Amino acid sequence: MYIAQAFNVLHDWWRYLVGVVIVVIAVVIGQVPFTVAVLAKVFSEGGNMSNLDESKMLSILEPNLSLFLMLLSFVAGLVGVLLVSRLLHKQSFTHLTTSRKKIDWKRFWFVFTLWGVISSALVLVDYFFLAESGDYQLNFKLVPFTILCIIAIIMVPLQTSFEEYLFRGYLMQGIGVIVKNKWIPLIITSAVFGLLHIANPEVEKLGYVIMVYYIGTGLFLGIITLMDEGMELALGFHAANNLFTALLVTADWTAFQTHSVLKDMSDPGKIGFMEIFFPVFIVFPILLFILSKKYKWTNWKDRLFGKVKVPPEEDYKIIDEIGIN
Repeated sequence: MYIAQAFNVLHDWWRYLVGVVIVVIAVVIGQVPFTVAVLAKVFSEGGNMSNLDESKMLSILEPNLSLFLMLLSFVAGLVGVLLVSRLLHKQSFTHLTTSRKKIDWKRFWFVFTLWGVISSALVLVDYFFLAESGDYQLNFKLVPFTILCIIAIIMVPLQTSFEEYLFRGYLMQGIGVIVKNKWIPLIITSAVFGLLHIANPEVEKLGYVIMVYYIGTGLFLGIITLMDEGMELALGFHAANNLFTALLVTADWTAFQTHSVLKDMSDPGKIGFMEIFFPVFIVFPILLFILSKKYKWTNWKDRLFGKVKVPPEEDYKIIDEIGIN
């Protein structure tokens, strides 16, 4: 139903192509303030751009300022996705988010809280076990951390919402109504979601094996979206994952360099199974089991691999009446 309801709006293939182009332009425009600030800082100190790679760009500005300006591009992208959906496809915010009559924010807050507690606990356990080895350093400073909290609480959910509305929403529905099945949009959106992280500094330090985590995370988010017939769970998980990470731990080689509570001082070359494979192959399946029991998911084969059924014309009015459009 979640993908199929896109048949009720303007869903010509070219609209999705134009929409993606518009969203990319919005992201590029949103990145201008960050780029200008970096260039101004470099030139004011007598430097040049010849040896300035992405990892160095992320560390030039004060961390809170850098985070805020970096996240602006995602905010612009989110605005772009929502405007394209509304104006180009005549699709409502609810219709893009879920197949339910109203967005179920209880689902969002349940998985947000669940993953926030689990991910925080994993970080703290890791810290207590490795503190004496010097792999972690206490990084807490009250004033910078307070500013970070304000920026992160406001901006990080907008960043994650952009990625979810683009991949699990707009593209999942768009590809689905074009190919008329569910597994192709699931695979494509998960792969593209992961591959777009290939420019992150983590990939340079950890190698391409980290793509297992990025693509695996995209696949997990796609599965819970299709099984739950809506994006609420994906929105909540992604927001918790990035928000608690930004607040709890940072490192010199990550995309998010923040005034977090802890700083990871370990050699990135030592990162392996626990950090990359454990979440994808152990934690995510456990979460799927928990969510499937709570929300009574059934018929996995059809929801993940079945065909997208084109609703009959007479059903369109029903969708209008329940307020999706």
